[in-house]
Formats: sequence, C-alpha cells, structure tokens
Amino acid sequence: MRLVRFGEPGAEKPGLIDDEFRLRDLSGEIDDIAGAVLSRAGLDKLRALDPKSLPKTDPNQRLGAPVGGTRNFIAVGLNYEDHARETGAEPPKEPVLFSKATSSIAGPRDGIVIPHGSTQLDWEVEIAIVIGERCWQVSKETAMDHVAGFSLCHDVSERSWQKERGGQWLKGKSAPGFGPLGPWLVTADFIADVQNLDLWLDVNGRRMQQGTTANMIFDVKTIVAYVSEFMALEPGDIITTGTPAGVGAGMKPPVFLKDGDIVTLGNEHLGEQRQVVSAQPR
Repeated sequence: MRLVRFGEPGAEKPGLIDDEFRLRDLSGEIDDIAGAVLSRAGLDKLRALDPKSLPKTDPNQRLGAPVGGTRNFIAVGLNYEDHARETGAEPPKEPVLFSKATSSIAGPRDGIVIPHGSTQLDWEVEIAIVIGERCWQVSKETAMDHVAGFSLCHDVSERSWQKERGGQWLKGKSAPGFGPLGPWLVTADFIADVQNLDLWLDVNGRRMQQGTTANMIFDVKTIVAYVSEFMALEPGDIITTGTPAGVGAGMKPPVFLKDGDIVTLGNEHLGEQRQVVSAQPR
C-alpha cells in the first residue's frame, strides 16, 4: 500500500494512493496514519479494504509527512562508503547515530526556509524506515517484523552548525523543514528488496546524487536492531538511513543551497519530492 496524509499542516487526514495513483480518503476508516494503525494487524485491516470503496479526493491537496505521531526521529550518518570518503571520514565500524528534532518534519513539497545564520545549507537524499511495532533490543533476524514500511527522506543539513558549533550533529539537522518525508509511506510488502533501491537528487535540474541502497554499509535490518539495542522505538518512529555521495559539502569547491534553488529527489517506488528554497524574512 501507498499511504499518505493530506491537508493543511496540523490538520492532515489519512489517505491511500490506489493502483491508478488516485488519492482516496481514509478518514472514514481511521483517524490517522499513526500508532496501532502501523502495526501488522492495523495494516492488514487497511489491506482488506477495497480502495474503490473509499471516496476519491482532490489530488492537488498538500501532502504532509505520511506518518503521524512520531516520537523519535533517528538518523544514521556516514552509511555509504562513498559519502564517508567524500567527507574525509573513514567508514564507521558501527552505525553513527544522531537525532533530528521531530519539529523538523515536513511534507514532501513544503518549502525549505534558510534559517537566520545559515551559511552552508546542504542536501541529502535518503530512505527512511517507519517503525510499526514497539521495538526494543530485537535481533537482526526479527527486525523487519517491527517495520511498517519505508518513505523518502530529505535530510536537510546546515553544515556549519553541524560541524563547527560544538560537535553535535543535532544542531545542523533540526531546523523547521529540515526533515521532509514522503510523498508516501510504502508498506514493506510493496518493496521487493529494500537493499536494491535507486536514489537520486537534483538541484535546479542538475543531477547531484545518484546511488543505491545496495551500497549501504549497514543494511536496514542491522540498523533497526542496532538502534533498538539502546532505545525503545515506538510505532511511527523514523530512522533515516544515510545518503550516498554527491552532497554539496563534498564538492571542490563546496556548493550550498541558496534562495530560489529547487531541489527534487526520488525513487521509483517511494515517489518524488520537490522543495523550493527561500530566505527567511527578517
């Protein structure tokens, strides 16, 4: 299934994209794409519905992040060897974890506003894991039982805040709009092999990133098990899994986003995002 949330920020309704890519309203069946709805039992109930029985709705409505109720937004850094090397880092021996503030979560076409003081705004296309069942100290063998599905994530990053303001990556990753998700939450059964997904990102029509999850250092099941070793993950929590090479900070000389830039990113199974970058009004 392709699940979505549509409507104005803070008032999104649950929806479904049918096989003909029409937007269907799920609000008569569930309150939100969140909590128990993301469990195996909850998703099975949605699968049992006939999409044609659901009301069609305006496809031009804003899409929000496709999952609600997120408590933890965890990210994995340096998870592609080519990206680690372009930053001058050695590939890590264990996953590098950091947090993004949940207040950074945005819809897939919401704009990116350059915060005051930002000088090195960068892009990162990623695959995000959406947790569906409570997940605490699980094994790699059972990790996927706790995954509802996957979404596209843009891990927007302010490099000077990330690297020059005390060593806490959270600082450069958490401004409002720095975590666009979607357009869809694609349930795990719709993805034949999550370790064989192509990713791309363009800035103003120029291809900057082209990669595949086959090149991840730590695969999805390893990441889920590893994060759960240290914290309990709840339904709706997000783990974004790292980016391939091609970020602005890795270029010579570095290139960063500026007012008026247009960023597009995508994957054939998870859909596409588009964001216009704008300066924050004073």
